[in-house]
Amino acid sequence: MAKPTASPVRTGLVHLALIIYTLIALFPVFLTVINSFKDRSSIFRDPLGLPTPSTFSLIGYQTVLGQGDFVLYFQNSFIVTGVSIFFVLLFGAMAAFALSEYRFRGNTLIGLYLALGIMIPIRLGTVAILQGMVAAGLVNTLTALILVYTAQGLPLAVFILTEFMQTVSDDLKNAGRIDGLSEYSIFFRLVLPLVRPAMATVAVFTMIPIWNDLWFPLILAPSDATKTVTLGSQVFIGQFVTNWNAVLAALTLAIVPVLVLYLIFSRQLIRGITSGAVK
Repeated sequence: MAKPTASPVRTGLVHLALIIYTLIALFPVFLTVINSFKDRSSIFRDPLGLPTPSTFSLIGYQTVLGQGDFVLYFQNSFIVTGVSIFFVLLFGAMAAFALSEYRFRGNTLIGLYLALGIMIPIRLGTVAILQGMVAAGLVNTLTALILVYTAQGLPLAVFILTEFMQTVSDDLKNAGRIDGLSEYSIFFRLVLPLVRPAMATVAVFTMIPIWNDLWFPLILAPSDATKTVTLGSQVFIGQFVTNWNAVLAALTLAIVPVLVLYLIFSRQLIRGITSGAVK
């Protein structure tokens, strides 16, 4: 029996909607990048115009690299984001493997409890989190941000990875047990390589909110030594005067790591999303 195929009109409408959404999503990025290469007067006179020889200027980038310790801010952001993603993937994959592989009392309840973390914003607990960090002496440390972001990313990671790990063949895992592999070896050597697309999906979805976050760095780590790049770009925004060249240049530089990550993991990300859709 032949499978029904989507009509050309319906396919065209879907593609048109996706193209429109893509253009809307990319427009602010495009506006930020082109205006970061223009002088101040041109930004306000013609914000939609491309830089020309008469309006081209690198004063924003010179200000960013010359004022403020942006190398340190980028380093802090890379450390916080990288370590948080590592812990989210490690602990999330372990929890997902346990929930998908073993049947025990409370298995479903634990899964539902973790799913609540997706629906309830972690910012609702800001006051309690701040009190806990003060009591632990972790304010103005990168450790505080790493702990918060790890807790923030785990629910989604467990939810996605559990669904994928349930599709891993039981025969493969049982064959490993017959060959004398421990549960840790089965997890690291057999299961994880098969869920790499899902891991890449989780990594991208985890990185973007961490890298772009301003809330927790402002509350938990506002000192100059622990500022992230998002918080560091705020030094150019004043109460009465704002250096828009520097702000746009800082935001453009902050976009680069996200684009690089997407280019690296784009194939795995698309495989992870489409596999979940097919499944």
